[in-house]
Amino acid sequence: MNDLSAISNSLNASISGQTAASLAGNRDALGQEDFLKLMITQFRNQDPTQPTDSTQFLGQLAQFSTVSGIQGLQDSFGGLASTLQGDQALRAAGLIGRQVLFSSPLLGFDGETAATGAVDNPVSGGKVTVQIADLNGRLLRTVELGPQPAGMVGFSWDGRASDGSVLAPGSYVMSAQVISGSDVRAAETFTQAAVLGVSLAAGSGQPMLRVEGAGEMALSQIREIF
Repeated sequence: MNDLSAISNSLNASISGQTAASLAGNRDALGQEDFLKLMITQFRNQDPTQPTDSTQFLGQLAQFSTVSGIQGLQDSFGGLASTLQGDQALRAAGLIGRQVLFSSPLLGFDGETAATGAVDNPVSGGKVTVQIADLNGRLLRTVELGPQPAGMVGFSWDGRASDGSVLAPGSYVMSAQVISGSDVRAAETFTQAAVLGVSLAAGSGQPMLRVEGAGEMALSQIREIF
């Protein structure tokens, strides 16, 4: 007859050294069904004058139950994550063709339609000014928006320079200032563009929006949707 203490100690070390995933996938380890068979056989063959102490076996059985429960939770959460990712992708697909507002220093002009942007005004009543420059930093136009409430302040630029000439299609650099009394501070600028498509990021499966003139960006980078 095998020694109960030796069997339990060996079993305890085996369980403690393995995770739920490894117990589920490694058939060299003692499984819960194998353990129950071993326990029943041990009880059937015990010495009536020296009954087997079941405490250690019951402790091991509780550990098996815990391991099985953890494995079940891992499987459930994995399935839930996949479902949520699929739902996010479907929702993101509904944004195709919509206009979105996102943080950027660049403002695109197509040569015909006025470009639309916004400034995050940090000071209520502050006078907002937007400067448009080319990619080399040469100032082309200053757009005065006047005193504005705190928050997002939208504006449009007709693509003309200060002398009235229409500029070539392309990307231009915008910067904003807010003047409140003697206080002058820079403000964050935003640009508006259309969503052209949706893809899923490799590995994470996170929905990524393909935005006109800006490439791919995560939903978390979008400030407003129109």
